[in-house]
Amino acid sequence: MKLSWLKFAFYNTLRNRRRSAVTVTVAALGTAAILLAGGFAYSTYEGLAQISARSTGHLIIGKPQHFTSDQDVPLQYGLDDAASLQAKILADPAVRYVLPRIEYSGLISNGDKSTIMLAVGIDPDAEFSVKGPTLDLKKGELIQTDSAEAEIVLGEGLARSLKAQPGSTLTLMASTTDGALNAVDVTVKGIVSTGVPDLDKRLVYSNIKTAQKLLNTKRVSSLGVFLNSMEATMPAQARLAGVFPELTVQNWLEQAFFYKSVRDLYNRIFGALGAIISVIVVFVVANAMAMAIIERTREIGSLRAMGTLPGQLIRSFSFEGMFLGGAGAALGAVLAISIALLLTVFPVQMPPPPGRSSGYPLLISIDVAMYVVTLVTMVVLSMLSSAFIARKTLRQPIVDALAHN
Repeated sequence: MKLSWLKFAFYNTLRNRRRSAVTVTVAALGTAAILLAGGFAYSTYEGLAQISARSTGHLIIGKPQHFTSDQDVPLQYGLDDAASLQAKILADPAVRYVLPRIEYSGLISNGDKSTIMLAVGIDPDAEFSVKGPTLDLKKGELIQTDSAEAEIVLGEGLARSLKAQPGSTLTLMASTTDGALNAVDVTVKGIVSTGVPDLDKRLVYSNIKTAQKLLNTKRVSSLGVFLNSMEATMPAQARLAGVFPELTVQNWLEQAFFYKSVRDLYNRIFGALGAIISVIVVFVVANAMAMAIIERTREIGSLRAMGTLPGQLIRSFSFEGMFLGGAGAALGAVLAISIALLLTVFPVQMPPPPGRSSGYPLLISIDVAMYVVTLVTMVVLSMLSSAFIARKTLRQPIVDALAHN
């Protein structure tokens, strides 16, 4: 019996092909807009998550005070015996790299001019390999882990400010762990850009040995743990927290303040956009069904006079809405997937976002769960709006329906 009503509803949608085509087109465009906007948001989230994880590591291990307290002197809450900790962490099957870092600040000078620096002591070979496309080498070369010389890499803005080029000699000045002032002469090996101008104006990369010599210590600030995949983050965090109960194990998300801000903003923007488009589609389907019901008022009266129940007619009109909304949603999904795939073949470059100096490729993610939820929502809303319109019309007496002109 249900199959008969489905067949009846399908043929009814074909009675006015022009109106049905317009309704399906609007539903398709609305669905495509929602899926493309959602895919852009998902792609942005994935990109920012990768950038955040590449910057800090999927996990960051340090003393509890390192994350919660201000230091009176550099590395006051640093880690001793980092090599032993690295060996234990690397025993975890999900761990790919364990990179020590020393975060310090001070002054950098070319002899005539001094300016503030935000420096990071790193294991260069591994650090630069995991950063990948998030670090752009502009001039010179990257420093090496086994280099015997005191070499650094400068941010592009800082190099411009100091008029430094690869081969230039500069001086790093900072307070040691004892509170004394120390200085080290270094050679500029290369100039890089992170894509964030404000960071490039202060950024200095040195190797661990140079940083420890400058600060007069054997400690490191923290250990960045890089895993085989993003999905391994939470399980690995739980395991390492059990292995090192005296230390704090944070994941990348706990330090990704920019990522969380962008995600909250996009969720509000695209959530509102999706709601507005959904309302437009619902009204278009409801309008089409209202016109169809008015045109078929006498037909409805005849069906009711022959014993057809109001519930059966409401079901029939709901099925019509399902066909219209479902066809539009399916067509919109095909359109969104086609555009997403075309963007991988014919890339489009987006302009730099606020606070950055470099653009990024426009990519649209194809998330199966998002597509399923969107399509089901469109079909359900179309059915509900059709049923609501039909229910109001079917309240009139049979005699009035038969006499309708």
